[in-house]
Amino acid sequence: MTYRAPVRDMAFILNDVAGLSELAGKGDFAELSPDLVEAVLEEGAKLAGDVLAPLNRSGDEEGARLEKGEGVKTPKGFAEAYKKWVEGGWGSLAATPDYGGQGLPGALAVAMQEMWNASNLSFGLCPILSQGAIEALTAHGAPELREKYLPHLISGQWTGTMNLTEPQAGSDLNALKAKAVPQEDGSYLVTGTKIFITYGDHDMAENIVHLVLARLPDAPAGTKGISLFLVPKFLLKEDGSLGERNDAYCIGLEEKLGIHGSPTCVMSFGENGGARGWLIGEENKGLACMFTMMNNARLLVGTQGVAIAEAAYQHALAYAQDRKQGRPPKGVPGAENVPADEMAPIIMLPDVRRMLMSMKSLTEACRSICYATGVALDHAHHGGNDEEKAKGRARADLLTPIAKAFSTDAAVEVASTGIQIHGGMGFVEETGAAQFYRDARILPIYEGTNGIQAIDLVGRKLPLGNGEVVKDFIAEMRETAEEARKSNRPDLSGMGEGLEEGIAVLEEATAYMAEKLKAAPPDALAGATPYLRLFGLVAGGHFLTRGALKAAALPEGDSFAKSRLATGAFYAGSILSGAAGLKGAVMGGAAPLYTLDADALAG
Repeated sequence: MTYRAPVRDMAFILNDVAGLSELAGKGDFAELSPDLVEAVLEEGAKLAGDVLAPLNRSGDEEGARLEKGEGVKTPKGFAEAYKKWVEGGWGSLAATPDYGGQGLPGALAVAMQEMWNASNLSFGLCPILSQGAIEALTAHGAPELREKYLPHLISGQWTGTMNLTEPQAGSDLNALKAKAVPQEDGSYLVTGTKIFITYGDHDMAENIVHLVLARLPDAPAGTKGISLFLVPKFLLKEDGSLGERNDAYCIGLEEKLGIHGSPTCVMSFGENGGARGWLIGEENKGLACMFTMMNNARLLVGTQGVAIAEAAYQHALAYAQDRKQGRPPKGVPGAENVPADEMAPIIMLPDVRRMLMSMKSLTEACRSICYATGVALDHAHHGGNDEEKAKGRARADLLTPIAKAFSTDAAVEVASTGIQIHGGMGFVEETGAAQFYRDARILPIYEGTNGIQAIDLVGRKLPLGNGEVVKDFIAEMRETAEEARKSNRPDLSGMGEGLEEGIAVLEEATAYMAEKLKAAPPDALAGATPYLRLFGLVAGGHFLTRGALKAAALPEGDSFAKSRLATGAFYAGSILSGAAGLKGAVMGGAAPLYTLDADALAG
């Protein structure tokens, strides 16, 4: 499979739409410039396109495997590709210089994660988990743990995992049963079984650092009694070198719909007496520590959605340009140039164009949302003052569930449309279109299902700052709409009008949610998922319109500017226009969901 990172699009959205350029040349990013951002993207694009993408199809066909006595083996070429990834310093991009990181913006690292996952999602999952482990350990780990483990995690020499789920405890961690017993030397013996552990074992790195949720013997019930532990695959000697094997093993691999090259492990801790681990953060406060890792992962899973959408779009576009079938309708541009005795490429057909433009515009909208969330996090960590940091944190908190859920739902939609463009050939594995759909389907489930993201948005994020956080973002979107509407260009003014209409629906729906959250919570929860979709559609329109306004200032005839303007106009007319249709689903209440009892549903 071929993939070429859309570097100019990515740099433009980072710098000019998401606002990374506002941080360049200041404070912690004094050496950052738009040229440096584009140079990093260009270099990463080479690894993604030339090394990782060629392994995507073969990795899917071969899959990861568990070999008796040897552990998990990744598909051919993965270990060598990972070595090149480490040698390029890609794991250290946004990490703190205190432990060997390069100290570049997190938003730039988000863009790089898009590349790794677009070229090879099964491969790209490994760095995502490591990034989350780095975040959690940096924020909550004791100094001695940070000094021992962070340099190796940041370099990529070691990888990280997140161990939450158990056979009886999925989204509800109240049911978690893994145990951790304190030892005299300050360590803990961890026992229990975890499932769905991405890269829980593999042959790409010399050590794996597991972050494991478990309960202390005297822990209170429920989530208030969960602690977080660092459990390495290999214990460390006094000098920091690798020592004996810890009692943490993969005992099975899940057979999955997609991402076959990524090992999804059943992990056993303490099968031979106990896996030695060390507490991260405070006792019984593990969930708060883990959420540092999970929030990072939620943004990056949203970015995976962008990645799969981009890859599926590129694949479908290439097929549509090559596949010849039938005759183009009269009046279609270029139809007069097709000889009478020849068929035309299907890209000339209006319906195929509609599908391609839908794929393209949705992908760019989601990319903008994810990058803007990354930039907000950079403001939260590196802002010039406390007020800027607080505003960045609030914006990131608001956008994270939208970035995760809207982008991953869009990925499934875009990948499905890609299959449709391929026609019958899309339904067979030969063309590769089906793999994007299979790989994408896990993304709305990972790191908190999208229904949970919708509940988080409505229940936790809308009330932030007594509702002022969402009001500020809506006001910002309205400014974009007004600027576009008042322009002298019909395409921009049309985008502005479409955005204003979407904002009006969003404001009405937001007021409804705020009221029902207090007066009738089931009604708010019933409409949460369509509300998140509505929010994502409008936010996407805001960012695409902002990008179109920026592009309109480029020299006349610039092909990139033409693309941005056309994409924004299509989105406003054909995608964002669907916002009004969601109003009924958002505000329909819970009663229709319970009209039928369980027996009637079965009848």
